[in-house]
Amino acid sequence: MASFSHAVGAQTYRFDSLKDVMAKASPARSGDFLAGVAAQNDGERVAAQMALANIPLKHFLEEALIPYESDEVTRLIIDTHDKQAFSLVSHLTVGGLRDWLLSDAADEQSLRALAPGLTPEMAAAVSKIMRVQDLVLVAQKIRVVTQFRGTMGLRGRLSTRLQPNHPTDEPAGIAASILDGLLYGNGDAMIGINPATDSIASICAML
Repeated sequence: MASFSHAVGAQTYRFDSLKDVMAKASPARSGDFLAGVAAQNDGERVAAQMALANIPLKHFLEEALIPYESDEVTRLIIDTHDKQAFSLVSHLTVGGLRDWLLSDAADEQSLRALAPGLTPEMAAAVSKIMRVQDLVLVAQKIRVVTQFRGTMGLRGRLSTRLQPNHPTDEPAGIAASILDGLLYGNGDAMIGINPATDSIASICAML
């Protein structure tokens, strides 16, 4: 298991594993603080993002965030990984992938061809070092249309993803966040919840 480090000024931050650097590179979220995996301050968060940007994409195939032996989803991801599709970006780091995604070379055709070669962890890693503007720019390059009670992903439509959480899973807090999102008046909305606990009773109450 590899460790990673990055210096910010005179302070050097060290991260024990890929899981550690991924967790601490995430934006500040109450659930991560409750779980004890969040960066302790902005300096550590930036250092984790910089360290993450320098990690080769190939490393994600060598160090699984959840052990292959104990997780069926991890086994499915690794066993169905398309090495030929991955060859397009296999020489890149996470930061290099970000730059490629923002370039003109990443069009709808190339993104669809690459998709089977990226693991969810690679996609999550690159998103952690991208600004909101970067994510919007890359997302608009490809259409992913989904349908259930409504339709999301159509070109020219403004959509909202409402998946709030609350540090204590308080239903009133969840409802307030959903209402706040709906008040933006966007045409399409996907509504969900993001529980902070694993209590079945709490999840049923929120639903």
